[in-house]
Amino acid sequence: MTTEKFETEIITLKTFYELYCKDKHQNLVQRVENLEYKDSKFRLELNLCQDCYNIIKYSIDKLEVCPHEIKPRCRTCPSPCYGKQEWKEAARVMKYSAIKLSLGKIKSRVMNIFGSTKQ
Repeated sequence: MTTEKFETEIITLKTFYELYCKDKHQNLVQRVENLEYKDSKFRLELNLCQDCYNIIKYSIDKLEVCPHEIKPRCRTCPSPCYGKQEWKEAARVMKYSAIKLSLGKIKSRVMNIFGSTKQ
């Protein structure tokens, strides 16, 4: 996988996990993860509870060792690397955050439509 794809993946994970954790949990802690992938270094600032941090750390660890040059979506991967329980946890977070982000975009569009008709 390219370093650009890796960066996109970790930013997506960060966005989804932070949204989920902020809505569902308390005791969020600011942490900094320094990651290396191929010849690149990444600094990832996370604001998560301990449980969500453990799950995202697991996801990042798996992402760093993904054997596919062109990374497939994890749910369609021919050689899945997640454990069953970890997969369920990650899927729950991703589903919740994807729905929440989609609803936010729809709300924003509706507000723009109605806001632009008023003068």
